[in-house]
Amino acid sequence: MIYSFKGHIPVIHESSFVHPLAAVTGNVIIGKNCYIGPGAAIRGDWGEIILKDGVNVQENCTIHMFPGKSIVLKESAHVGHGAIIHGANLGRNCLIGMNSVIMDDAEIGDECIVGAMSFVKAETKFPKRKLIVGNPAKAIKDISDEMIAWKTAGTRLYQQLPNDCHESLREVEPLREIPKNRPVQEDFYKTLEEFRIKNQE
Repeated sequence: MIYSFKGHIPVIHESSFVHPLAAVTGNVIIGKNCYIGPGAAIRGDWGEIILKDGVNVQENCTIHMFPGKSIVLKESAHVGHGAIIHGANLGRNCLIGMNSVIMDDAEIGDECIVGAMSFVKAETKFPKRKLIVGNPAKAIKDISDEMIAWKTAGTRLYQQLPNDCHESLREVEPLREIPKNRPVQEDFYKTLEEFRIKNQE
């Protein structure tokens, strides 16, 4: 659902997809080829939220801030299931792991990876290409070219997903039996470890 608030109407590029069960409110700008999953809440009631091209915000994520703030999720930022971004800025092509919390005025650098269930304290700033984990979160090592290649490939799938949703996502009644010709889904993306093994072959 898309909601106006105090005269602010969200601006969403036509190539992006916002699931009907997501809520986008107020002063929100969403660029090209972005995916917003069901249950996500992007609340620009007290401040401005900008999602640059290719950002994906997955199921049950929350993006909000204190009054008067403006935050940016840069190109190809990837926000995993259940994560909370509260008044923080995300760098280009970064990955925020599932159920992580990124607090006010924190800055995640370009091509950083934040591990699942990490807690980034307010005003914490990480430079580019760091692996960030823990509670409170700390940078434990640099991100390799291999890890970024894997992350970028995964985000590319989400950048293709809006078009797929526009073309084929429909509300339907469920089948009552499994059809004999039920299609088999392709195995087209690997875990990081599987990706490493494949690239060593």
